[in-house]
Amino acid sequence: MIAIDTNVLLRRVLQDDVDQATRARKLFESAESVLITDVVLVETVWTLRGKRYKATKEDVRALIISLLEEPNTVFESKHVIWSALNDFMVAKPVQTANGAKTADWADALIVNKAKSVARDRRLAYQGTSTFDLAALQIDGTGIP
Repeated sequence: MIAIDTNVLLRRVLQDDVDQATRARKLFESAESVLITDVVLVETVWTLRGKRYKATKEDVRALIISLLEEPNTVFESKHVIWSALNDFMVAKPVQTANGAKTADWADALIVNKAKSVARDRRLAYQGTSTFDLAALQIDGTGIP
């Protein structure tokens, strides 16, 4: 297994540097297993949703599903990624002092990762505490 950094995934997705995109594609094609950690996925989505690329929720959904469907791509937990993707897609916008805001990919992943860790350790999941009004729309969150 080989792990990749965010910049490798971004070059593969964006194809914005011919040489690096080609090398990233070849890496994915030749490696037996390519690990995309949760941190890399969060950084990738954060970059794509930012001011420069302005990816939509549907763009993020399509990217994550395509990565999940690749036979040699490995995640820390596919189940957590699927659950977080579902929460991310169904999150409702809330009104904040800075306008309407929706829970982001990182919020959804944080909650689902916590649920998974609790389950794996056979502990009762007692929620994820947050002050983020948008993140509070994800099942399992609460105000501390």
